Amino acid sequence: MQPKTHQNAPLDERITGALVGAAVGDALGGSVEGYSPEQILERHGGRVHGIVGPWHGDDWRTARPLAPYHKGDGHVTDDTLMTHALVRVYARVRDHLDAYAIADHLVPDLMTEPRWIPELEGEALPLQRIFLAEKWLVTRIHYGHADPREAGSGNIVNCGAAMYMAPVGLVNAADPRAAYAEALDVAGAHQSSYGREAAGVLAAAVAAACTPGATPDSVVSTCLALAKDGTRDAIERVCEEAARHTDFESALRPLREAVTPYDTVGPDYRAPSLGARRPSRLHAIEELPVALGMVLVARGDYRHAVLGAVNYGRDCDSIATMAGAVAGALGSPVPEDWAKTVAEASRLDLWEPAATLTAVTREIFDRDVARRRAHEKAFASLGGPACSD
Repeated sequence: MQPKTHQNAPLDERITGALVGAAVGDALGGSVEGYSPEQILERHGGRVHGIVGPWHGDDWRTARPLAPYHKGDGHVTDDTLMTHALVRVYARVRDHLDAYAIADHLVPDLMTEPRWIPELEGEALPLQRIFLAEKWLVTRIHYGHADPREAGSGNIVNCGAAMYMAPVGLVNAADPRAAYAEALDVAGAHQSSYGREAAGVLAAAVAAACTPGATPDSVVSTCLALAKDGTRDAIERVCEEAARHTDFESALRPLREAVTPYDTVGPDYRAPSLGARRPSRLHAIEELPVALGMVLVARGDYRHAVLGAVNYGRDCDSIATMAGAVAGALGSPVPEDWAKTVAEASRLDLWEPAATLTAVTREIFDRDVARRRAHEKAFASLGGPACSD
C-alpha cells in the first residue's frame, strides 16, 4: 500500500484534517467500544467498514452496560466533546495553555455551559456525560481546590487526557518538542504517570505529523525520541510489529500481543485486573501505541488507519480518535461521506473548531516570534551572539 497523504498540505488543511479526523474516528469507534475483534466480527457479520448502529440495536436506551448512551449511528463520544472544549479554551486564552488555564476555563466550561450531547440525544452539561476520570478535573480543582499542576495525581491512570490533546499538537504544529512540553503541563491537571506521558506524546505526534514531508515513520521516530519509560517501550514494541503488516486484519492480534506487557487493564476490557490504571514507570496506556501502530500499518492512509483502530475493539473510540488525528494531520483526507454523516448525526459543526483553532494558532505563532526576537535582543545585549533574521 502506498501512502495516501498530501505532504504539502497547508496549515489550515492539516488542522481541519486532524480535528475532523479525530471526531470521525471517535464516532466510528464508539459503536463497538469495549468489545474484542472476535465479538465485533460476530456481531456485524464481518469487519466494520464504516458507520454502524448501536451494538444492541433499538434497545440501546436500556441495554447494559452501555445504557443510557446512544453509541453508534455516527454519534461522537466524550473524546470529541473534550477536544472541542479544549479548542474553546484556546479561543479564550489565545496563547499557549498551562494547567491553570484548564482550571480557569476548561473546568467552568464543563460545569456551566449546557451543550448538545449526541449520545444523550439532548442538551446537558458536558460534566453529565464525561467519564469519572474526567469528572476528576471538577472534583479536584473546583471542589478540592487542588493546585492545578498537581490535580491529576490520584486519578486512575488512563487515556482520558491523551484523547483530547490533539489541539495542543496543532497549536505547536511542526514543533513536537514544544507540543510535548505544553501537553504535559496541561495534562497535569487531569492525569499523572503514563496517562500524562501519553498526552504529551500524542500532542508531539500530531505536531510532528504537521511537519512538511512528514511520514508515519518520521512521526514514530519523533515520539520515540521524546517518550519516557514504559510509554516509549510500548510504542517501540508495537510499532516494530506494525512495520511487519500492510493490512489491519493481519495486525489486530499481533498488535494486541505486542502491547499486552505494558497494558495494565488485562485481557477482559470490561473486567480490569487488580493492577489496572495504577501509576507506574513500567507501563503505558494501550490506546496511544496501538493508534500509532495502526497509522504505520496503513502507511498514513486515514481510512485504513481508522478502520484498523475501530476493529481492534477495546477502547477503540479513543484509539480511532488518536489515529484519526495523526493521519489527518499528515494530510490524508477524511472520507467526506463519513464526516458529513457524523456531523449531521451528532448535530455538531465539525469544521468550526478547526477554523477557530487555525486562527488562534496563527496568533500564537506571531506571539512566539515576537517573544523569541525580544529574547534574542536581550541575550545579545548581555554579550551573547546576535541573531540575524
